[in-house]
Amino acid sequence: MAEPAQRTVTGLAILLWAADPEQPARLATPFFHAAAAGALELEVEIYFSARSVLLLQPGVADGLRASEHNAMTIAQHMQQALAHGARLLACTDALHANGMTREGLIPAVAGHGGAVQFMSRLADPAWRTLVF
Repeated sequence: MAEPAQRTVTGLAILLWAADPEQPARLATPFFHAAAAGALELEVEIYFSARSVLLLQPGVADGLRASEHNAMTIAQHMQQALAHGARLLACTDALHANGMTREGLIPAVAGHGGAVQFMSRLADPAWRTLVF
């Protein structure tokens, strides 16, 4: 009996929708996962939706820590993910809902990415997805 062909996973798409700057305890973990996946040489895309797009404004993530026991800021966690190749993508609907524009985002944002882009990753057998 022939063994089924193994699928090769090449990427990880992470959707941030419950990652709200007002609840910083939820913010470090997605970036840990992104950095780990990047270290494993997976392509990583982080989709910022809902209120998570607020993290993409200059200075917001700089002043946040997941807990008083964590010396790193959320911005530093984001930088680790970026250093491992993660791409930050902002949902245009979330930007609009929060009164934001692309021009007001940190330079690390690679572009726009919303429901259609994330769903295409979900449907792609070479990609895995996480939702935070």
